[in-house]
Amino acid sequence: MVINTNLAAMNSANLLAASTVQLNKSIQKLSSGSKINSPEDDAAGLAVSMRFQAQINRIDASVNNVTNATSYSQTQDGLLQNVQKALDRMSELSVLAQDTTKTTSDLTLYDKEFQTLKGYIQDVAKRDFNGVSLFNNTPRSVVTDGTTFLMSGVALAAGLKYTALNGVNITSSANAATTLVKVKAAIQQLATDRAQLGANMTRLSSMNDQLGVTKDTLTAANSQLTDVDVAQESTNFARYNILVQAGTAMLAQANASTQSALRLLQ
Repeated sequence: MVINTNLAAMNSANLLAASTVQLNKSIQKLSSGSKINSPEDDAAGLAVSMRFQAQINRIDASVNNVTNATSYSQTQDGLLQNVQKALDRMSELSVLAQDTTKTTSDLTLYDKEFQTLKGYIQDVAKRDFNGVSLFNNTPRSVVTDGTTFLMSGVALAAGLKYTALNGVNITSSANAATTLVKVKAAIQQLATDRAQLGANMTRLSSMNDQLGVTKDTLTAANSQLTDVDVAQESTNFARYNILVQAGTAMLAQANASTQSALRLLQ
């Protein structure tokens, strides 16, 4: 029996310290909802999780790019719908102006409306989206994480079929006949342009869906690495809590056992 070295107390203290560390980690995991709160919890898992999270953030940025590109294309198409209405009316006026029963005054009134609609189309050609021209025929790159999609532009501002309307009028039957041919060509070009915009938006929608699926998959994988299993960790918490209480009690007993040496000194 010795006094200076209480091996039982030392062992109990070491075990109690280890149990306390594990209990504190369990409390931290349950309170944070994450099973990786420091690199020592899972060094390899933390590295993988960091790469997953960085990729998820890049996907979020990619979704933002695709969403903005979709809004850009929708704005283009919305304005082109109005251009279509204007061209339809211009073609109608070109036919009306070829009516032999119309006087010069009638043709002047028709042409006035015609020129107003033509001016509207020219105004639409100058429109922009956040400072970016909508109709100067410049292809726009949509960049996502690892891929680039080049959206075809619309040449409303400089397209030959559209600019051919700049100098025309319907002030006479002959002029109206010539103008009608050019208006019909512009309508055909507009149909082609809107079809291309539809293709652009379909591709953007597919890209957005693909990014969404990829993000969901990566998020699920990252969750497996970082999110705590509450049921399992609650079991661990109960275990370490009992060990800490038992260790505290046994340390007290170990410290008390050496007091019997005092009896030998009486």
